[in-house]
Amino acid sequence: MKASAFVYPWDVNGDPEAPARIADLGVAQATLAAAYHSTRALTPRHPRHRVVTAEYAAVLYPPDPARWEGRTPRPHESGDWAPGDAYGEAAAALADAGLEVHTWVVLAHNSRLGAEHPDTSVVNAYGDRYPWAPCIAQPATRAYLTGLAAEAAVRPGARGTELESLGWYGLAHLHAHDKTGGVNLGDAGQYLMSLCFCPDCRAGYAGQGLDADGLAAAVRTALEPVWRGAAPSDGGWAGVEKLLGGATANATRAWREDRARTLQEAAVAAVRAAAPDGFQVLLHADPVSHHCGANAGVDPAHVLSVADGVVVPCTGGASPLTPFAEQGRAGTVLAANLTVVSGMGGSPATLAADAARARDLGATELRLYHAGLASDRDLEEVRTGLGALA
Repeated sequence: MKASAFVYPWDVNGDPEAPARIADLGVAQATLAAAYHSTRALTPRHPRHRVVTAEYAAVLYPPDPARWEGRTPRPHESGDWAPGDAYGEAAAALADAGLEVHTWVVLAHNSRLGAEHPDTSVVNAYGDRYPWAPCIAQPATRAYLTGLAAEAAVRPGARGTELESLGWYGLAHLHAHDKTGGVNLGDAGQYLMSLCFCPDCRAGYAGQGLDADGLAAAVRTALEPVWRGAAPSDGGWAGVEKLLGGATANATRAWREDRARTLQEAAVAAVRAAAPDGFQVLLHADPVSHHCGANAGVDPAHVLSVADGVVVPCTGGASPLTPFAEQGRAGTVLAANLTVVSGMGGSPATLAADAARARDLGATELRLYHAGLASDRDLEEVRTGLGALA
């Protein structure tokens, strides 16, 4: 199975040993961040630093001024954590080590966008804004995300791209000093707390026959027992229908799925228009279409008709692969994403067995998160595991 390791430019730039170290793991590809959200990351082996703080969401290359002239919103260049064409420098070094380089592009996850342009953010039923979560129903935001996808994905020498967060983001967020876990919302509660009530979404609900004020009131009423400590009404989508009523719940889902699907279609089309022949386009995806987050909730049949494949979270179990594998398209890439950083809940020691299980469920490739964050021991176990697979 072809394997790729996720990498940040700052893992490579300034460390002349990094490219060979990554190649020696037994991976054929590096999936290198070209546009990324704010983060604080360890660099356990870098000769100049041990912690990199990316203060805000940024592109890790110089954006094209002509593309963005007069446009709002527009991407920000990174600060001193990834100066200049950090992506290009790292990509060249990785390619020189014999690795195929694909871009890694984070889209609808951007706290700086929400801070500078609050009206772009998801607004919940209580009126609270989620600055990390751009509302993908808003025309200006959709245009920004589509333009960003095309520019950040198609960097010089890249053979393909992996688009993360190409869909709805909601309440759940690995936010700085996050304190939102005190009440167990469950899957249904997470959906209700992720419904957007910005003007565009309110109009969208109206188009589905819903009164937005009445819907917001229904959401607040449904969640009230949860805030008091009652167990959430869960059970996946059936739980949402129980809380809102089937017709209302499905009307909200119809609006949101239409916005997500059409954005995915537009972004992938923009990437293909800018890319050379043979350029591979994958989406980070969750097969449950009402889910929010970095792995966007999708309809498997639809997304595989749009993109060349998907990257699917499989740490803790590979069952999310099944709905994609059932579509059975020849040549589709189904990449099982396995965390190999033991300190982040990964299990590099069981990589060979986990990969074999994923292959049995339809995986055609592996993605390993994350070569730059892992300890030396984790990387040695990755090397051993990939060797056993070979």
